[in-house]
Amino acid sequence: MGGWRKAFQQAASSKPLFLTIYATVILGIVVSAFYVFSAIYSPSASTPTQSTSWLSSPPFSQNVDSHYMDHGVNTSQQKPMMGKVPVPASGPGLRPIWEAPPQNSKMPPLKSFRLTKEMIEQRVKDNVIIITFGNFAFMDFILTWVKHMTDLGISNLLVGAMDTELVNALYWKGIPVFDMGSHLSTADVGWGSPTFHKMGREKVILIDSLLPYGYEILMCDTDMVWLKNPLPYLARYPDADVLTSSDQVVPIVTDDRLDIWQQVSAAYNIGIFHWRPTEPAKKLAKEWKDMLLADDNIWDQNGFNELVRRQLGPSVDGDSGLAYAFDGSLKLGILPASIFCSGHTFFVQAMPQQLRMEPYAVHTTFQYAGTEGKRHRLREGMLFYDPPEYYDAPGGFLSFKPSIPARLLLDGVHNLDSHFSLVNYQIKQIRSALAVASLLDRTLVMPPLWCKLDRLWFPHPGVIQGSITRQPFLCPLDHVFEVDVMLKDLSAEEFGPRINIREYSFLDNPSLPKQVKDSWLDVQLCQDGSQDCHASSNLSRPGLLRFPKNSSEETFMEVFSAFKDVKVIQFSSMKDAFSGFTDKTREEKFRNRVKRYVGIWCCVSNHDPGHIYYDMYWDEKPNWKPIPPQTRQDDHPPW
Repeated sequence: MGGWRKAFQQAASSKPLFLTIYATVILGIVVSAFYVFSAIYSPSASTPTQSTSWLSSPPFSQNVDSHYMDHGVNTSQQKPMMGKVPVPASGPGLRPIWEAPPQNSKMPPLKSFRLTKEMIEQRVKDNVIIITFGNFAFMDFILTWVKHMTDLGISNLLVGAMDTELVNALYWKGIPVFDMGSHLSTADVGWGSPTFHKMGREKVILIDSLLPYGYEILMCDTDMVWLKNPLPYLARYPDADVLTSSDQVVPIVTDDRLDIWQQVSAAYNIGIFHWRPTEPAKKLAKEWKDMLLADDNIWDQNGFNELVRRQLGPSVDGDSGLAYAFDGSLKLGILPASIFCSGHTFFVQAMPQQLRMEPYAVHTTFQYAGTEGKRHRLREGMLFYDPPEYYDAPGGFLSFKPSIPARLLLDGVHNLDSHFSLVNYQIKQIRSALAVASLLDRTLVMPPLWCKLDRLWFPHPGVIQGSITRQPFLCPLDHVFEVDVMLKDLSAEEFGPRINIREYSFLDNPSLPKQVKDSWLDVQLCQDGSQDCHASSNLSRPGLLRFPKNSSEETFMEVFSAFKDVKVIQFSSMKDAFSGFTDKTREEKFRNRVKRYVGIWCCVSNHDPGHIYYDMYWDEKPNWKPIPPQTRQDDHPPW
């Protein structure tokens, strides 16, 4: 999808300085000279913990084209994002984003990071400030969020830190940060937990406190990324008090207009919304804050929806798509779900691609496996920024080309039986690949996964009615596998050695270094005894090894020990590749581990419970069928 995402470069906003022209010029010369001198003679800065040179923003001429998930096996590729030119800050005299403070400098006192109007004035551009916030557990999400913004040439941003560790870390990485004074734990917060709700309340308090400053606020959750500069789009609706995203999954418009408010049946999602400092918006923010502070049981998003929908309609006019809401004076617009995407419209339906639209954003909603699931989704889309060591893991990588008969993928009706037949066929190959990766101590690059039925939280006929989900479709790994369990540090004593994984698009990622790309061995499975097919490390030709099917644990270990320095070993297939473990203790631990890797499909109608468990060893159970638990006592994973 190269060529259609372009960075919008805007001139930095100017502020009245009330100084003489002469003094301003002299000050500019002094400041410029200081930064030029620093750039030439200062040692490269780094944080006390790790370097961030891998996240340095590229020159504008190297801005990459954004892309989104293709339903084919190969995703469109990004260009490298590894430049080293910081993005200019908005205000005069500010250090550019990503330019870290000098290594031998001292961090300012914590009180200097408290949010003030002056701090916003330094960053604001065209009267807009863009804000996200989080705690240290979401550091990599925040860096990814900032990187996407600066790749688009956007610098009028601030990050709210909910713990002092994040304040410290972001400061030393050159990220504009303010202390929210939340004193939140640095650990991950689960969705729906008390800490999760506390974070939501902090967002509302922040909006209520910022609006009186008179600036427009684009508030974003950290689990979303920008793919295209949204500011020109938001500026098209100057009369809107609030523009919000939604959880709408059925397309309403097929162009870039606002969604038709009368047809939006899903909740408004406050992970992406834009506020103008109007009196109706200030009134909504205050009432929303008061509501949440009065009742700890109200989820921030539910409270927002309740207030905004208290009075909804009529339309403001016949053209803008805005509607009166809240108290009848607030002008509300619903951002189109086709281009301000949820995790469903982007990763499952590929709605922007199908409608030939350019997506502005993707928010990792409608996903499973918690934070790990969100991270893996973005990695699958090559939208997450990882450090260099992620792309050159110790021990190297193992991958394989999935083999799926056309009849399973394309023939017949799309129902439970055909869906599980397709997925189970892939699970069996993945199980073999996990075993081989474990034997060779390599990181497994997961294959693309095909599904016929969507996974949701409620009964449905296979896909959401009215959606444009194509069947079959390339489904996210978390639709079938428990990504968080796969990445968890399980006890080696009980579950055997850890098996690291990478996303299916990993080997296509432009961040993959040359030394990995150039160290590659193709393994072609063959029938033992056929031409050039022997349990030997002798290559048939440079870069190609013919290897017998149904090889034993000992054969794998012996042959591939000769290739321990090869970065990538790619098998032509995993079907009939491995005959099984000889070491029964190791096999027991492996089975104990991987049977926890698969999750559930949800949900059939007219049955409670309606979910069906995937089974890593389905093929060992005669007459296995995809049926939900028949009793509450049966409602447990198959282990």
